Amino acid sequence: MLTEDVLTARFPRLRFAQLPTPLEEAPRLGAALGGVRVLIKRDDLTGLALGGNKARKLEWLIGEAKACGADCVITLGAGQSNHCRQTAAAAARAGLDCYLILSPPFHGEGQGNLLLDDLLGATLIRVENSDAVERATDDLIARLRAEGRQPYLIPVGGSNPVGALGYVLCALELHDQLARLGTTPSHLFVASGSAGTQGGLLVGARAAGDGYRIVGISPGSKAAGVISRVLAVANATAEKIGLPDRFGPSDVLVDDGYTGPAYGTLTAECIAAIRLLARTEGILLDPVYAGKAMAGLIDYIRRGVIPRDSTVVFIHTGGTPALFAYADELRGAR
Repeated sequence: MLTEDVLTARFPRLRFAQLPTPLEEAPRLGAALGGVRVLIKRDDLTGLALGGNKARKLEWLIGEAKACGADCVITLGAGQSNHCRQTAAAAARAGLDCYLILSPPFHGEGQGNLLLDDLLGATLIRVENSDAVERATDDLIARLRAEGRQPYLIPVGGSNPVGALGYVLCALELHDQLARLGTTPSHLFVASGSAGTQGGLLVGARAAGDGYRIVGISPGSKAAGVISRVLAVANATAEKIGLPDRFGPSDVLVDDGYTGPAYGTLTAECIAAIRLLARTEGILLDPVYAGKAMAGLIDYIRRGVIPRDSTVVFIHTGGTPALFAYADELRGAR
């Protein structure tokens, strides 16, 4: 039987996330949506530099970095990357230097995650476009090694079979919480971009025997690309932990209908979702990931894709520091 103790015994891990995160009822939101039971898994409360889903992944990634003898870590992301902010915090906790290679958009200069990256002591390397990221990464690794350093590269979003272990355990954690509530959800909604969160959830839910449909809402990429990444991560993770199951395209649902013009751009539906949850439950969503995932959940219910007598789980992946970088747009939306 797959358990937290089994995985922790097999793979290096540094514990710094506040787990388990709560699974909270959202009755006023449910009432506003016509009576659906909404349960929110509060991964915004993981506690590492204002929380978020990356803390679960970084326990395993930083654990492996330390086990490999690394003295610094490198990772990549957009200017307001939640993953980069939490990597900088995790590296600080572990006594590792942190290098962040950041690409556009640089939204909210000096605000949100960019401010926190600086406070956490990360070295920021800005590139002019996404095409320059690989070259900048290779150059940085070469320079650090020439200096006698031992860098450890963490992929975008921490989305590889090591990072995905965090969301295998999240699914097992969720299984126990749902059992205590005596409820079985029909769907689980989560923002899905770099694919490690959805990939890990797929593996963990399968291992736990849970049959809810996982709906990934893409914040910026076309669904086909996200599905390909989710499948790659899920199958590699299943192989890593010895799960015999493998996943195919029919197992992965990703919807790119709530992305808007591009990654990092606000949509009217996202703003409405942020306001609705804030004003019904006092819970804040970020404008890049969780806000768009909640917009998808709301639309699925209002269109009748999800019956109103259903139970739905929403994974709140955090990212709320980015709200401050979008202050002008959010203040101007009524």
